[in-house]
Amino acid sequence: MKNQVIVYSSNDCIECIYVKKTLEDYGIPFEVRNVSENEDYRKEVQKYGFLGVPVTVVEGRAIKGLNHELLELLEDLKSK
Repeated sequence: MKNQVIVYSSNDCIECIYVKKTLEDYGIPFEVRNVSENEDYRKEVQKYGFLGVPVTVVEGRAIKGLNHELLELLEDLKSK
């Protein structure tokens, strides 16, 4: 997929739920990688320089949390 979006999430993570809902609202397909269920995904998050989730990777760029930076990227992605 050209514009692959990955959301690193965990069980019982409220902010993760908000990130996934926002992506759904934007109509952007995404892959969920649950770090609670797969240690390799946790290691991937650490390679991006983060210790917690949610981490959203948009076109290779990793963003922690639900913030203005992520929303701007999603707007750009939506317009492509």
